[in-house]
Amino acid sequence: MLGAAELVQPEKQRSTLGIYIDILESVRELGNAKPTHILYKANLSHDRLTKYLDELVGKGLIAVKLDGDSRYYVMTPSGVQFLIEIRKAEAFVSGFGIAL
Repeated sequence: MLGAAELVQPEKQRSTLGIYIDILESVRELGNAKPTHILYKANLSHDRLTKYLDELVGKGLIAVKLDGDSRYYVMTPSGVQFLIEIRKAEAFVSGFGIAL
């Protein structure tokens, strides 16, 4: 008989693509998204979040808005299109029993 420890499977680490998607979905849902809100919603540490936000801004998928001392992130049209296309790809590969 297996004990509880043997039944627990380790969590699979998210890929970079998975993290990008989580951040983009967070920004899409939140609208004008503050970094702290994205951090909690995407379940990332501050250092990792900063790295990925910089990458997504550099790729043109999100943009930074400054309002006084506050910083917000918003989706760009390219970011919206990216999410649409990645969801299509997920649907396609899931038809073959493969998860992204």
